[in-house]
Amino acid sequence: MSLSSSAFAISAPSFSFKARRPKTPLPSSFQNPLRCNSTPSVPPLSRKLHPVKATILQEDEEDVVVEKSFRTTGFPGNGIEEVEESCGNSSSSSLERWVIKVEQSVNIFLTDSVIKILDTLYRDRDYARFFVLETIARVPYFAFISVLHMYESFGWWRRADYLKVHFAESWNEMHHLLIMEELGGNSWWFDRFLAQHIAIFYYFMTVFMYALSPRMAYHFSECVEGHAFETYDKFIKAQGDELKKKPAPEVAIKYYTGGDLYLFDEFQTDRAPCSRRPKIENLYDVFVNIRDDEAEHCKTMKACQTHGNLRSPHSYEEDGFEDTPDCMIPEADCEGIVDCIKKSLTSSQVKQIRTVERNR
Repeated sequence: MSLSSSAFAISAPSFSFKARRPKTPLPSSFQNPLRCNSTPSVPPLSRKLHPVKATILQEDEEDVVVEKSFRTTGFPGNGIEEVEESCGNSSSSSLERWVIKVEQSVNIFLTDSVIKILDTLYRDRDYARFFVLETIARVPYFAFISVLHMYESFGWWRRADYLKVHFAESWNEMHHLLIMEELGGNSWWFDRFLAQHIAIFYYFMTVFMYALSPRMAYHFSECVEGHAFETYDKFIKAQGDELKKKPAPEVAIKYYTGGDLYLFDEFQTDRAPCSRRPKIENLYDVFVNIRDDEAEHCKTMKACQTHGNLRSPHSYEEDGFEDTPDCMIPEADCEGIVDCIKKSLTSSQVKQIRTVERNR
């Protein structure tokens, strides 16, 4: 999936999912579409009427087929793609565009620094590297949920879809971690020490970043997931023949082919529920599906950068009840703690004014 704005199409109220495109050979100039790049500034969209679509990753091949409309830049890149204005974007201020560029520059610098450290420490130790990556990758979802629960406690937030999707993402990453542990990725004390302490620092950093700017936190997580996709993709292409000879870990078989796959469908916000059912015959299939999971995370993190754009795949089944507005409960909504406090104070002032007017 591309991280450019053209990767997402806004649909009408009736929701439909894209059919898969037939596999086509990749041109020699092809660049990985899941690499981290700039996100254009987009005004908030209606959660109910604007579900997000993106291309679907081929699951049974090493090559990734994407739409030709995707535009890519290098990841983690030496520069930031210019933030563009579209028809619905003309009112965006230059200050906001400048802030977005600064946020993304910081994110790419941080991601690039971590990648260089991992490249140095884990050049020839793939499973240990994957263990560290998966320990780190699940942390942002814990942070997102923590901040959203805090907002709920103050009455600032009432959007269950975000909590559902982020929990499903953490559940998926947890099983990636269990797979790497079963493969021996956590056998060294140093690897466990490094991964756990990076995770602690990353958690508090993400909590602060998410409270300050959810858009920035989601973009940073997108960068991390994009790197994870690239790492697994390179590993599959280099070790594919050997992986096909090895059995799949038991935890992977249970997770990907078990009876209850509700949470597996939940984190894939680009797909209809039940549209992806992996096959697991060997270790190669396991890593192909882990790689494809990272692509789905990348799509979801991209969608989250447009405030109010995320929606649970299962929530579309409830659209039939939208014709009864009396049964709908208004949802509190805010973007970052500054916006939450501002709306909370504004709401209190409005209530006081209405109370005074009624008493007159």
